[in-house]
Amino acid sequence: MRVGGSARRLINHFSLLAVSLLMMYPIFWWLGASLKTNEEMSSAGLFPKVPHWSNFSEGWVSVPNFTFTHFYINTFELVLGVLFTSIVSCSLVAFAFARLDFPLRKLWFAIMLVTLMLPTQVTIVPQYVMFSQWNWINTYLPFYIPHLLAGGIGGPFFIYLLVQFMRSVPKELDEAAKIDGCNWFGIYWRIMLPLIKPALVTVGIYAFLWNWDDFFGQMIYINSIEKYTINLALKLFIDSQGSVPWGQMLAMSLVSIMPSVIIFFLAQKHFVEGMSAGALKG
Repeated sequence: MRVGGSARRLINHFSLLAVSLLMMYPIFWWLGASLKTNEEMSSAGLFPKVPHWSNFSEGWVSVPNFTFTHFYINTFELVLGVLFTSIVSCSLVAFAFARLDFPLRKLWFAIMLVTLMLPTQVTIVPQYVMFSQWNWINTYLPFYIPHLLAGGIGGPFFIYLLVQFMRSVPKELDEAAKIDGCNWFGIYWRIMLPLIKPALVTVGIYAFLWNWDDFFGQMIYINSIEKYTINLALKLFIDSQGSVPWGQMLAMSLVSIMPSVIIFFLAQKHFVEGMSAGALKG
């Protein structure tokens, strides 16, 4: 029986390994293609015989008058601003839904949940018209302001996640804080935020990843190269040249995902803890 059980485990491990390698094949191809010349792109080999590491250095300075350092700075300026405003605004709104008693609270919470099912394509046109009338086009305000108001990408989901965490915190802590002379903001700042750190980390990771990859929104509201993010800079490889340098473009696209990968692996423990705890509390 032990031999049979060991054989089954061995077969399961080999099957999972084979499926994993199959799913990772596009990534291996991506790595190999980033080191190829245009002539080698059609070759059957996964990796080139002679790696062209120059694709990374040449791709970094391929855009006239700009380098990818400039686009990285723009991207971090946009994403970090959205990250900060999302955490602050969503935690405040979630605290109000979880702790404060105000008229029609359940109705407003239900309306907020309904917005989770509202497709972005439904609101993109009226939003663009409104931001255009306010002269916000080609600025980062269309990203900052909605998140400052607990909206934007993932706002309702973040609020729902934080509400589930806050409801699990005993209300006796609020009463004890009130006896000590603490107001509602003091309860939020001194008691609630330290107790929901896993959820805040989860919100931060999601806000970073989703806004880093938000090509559609950035393409709509940003129209000058000076304010381009990395996502928009990648399309310049196709728009600005008749012959597309595929190796350079794939090399820069590979570099563009590095911050997201690093952030995820560094905060993976908090990410899994926050999501699993949120599911149990929900």
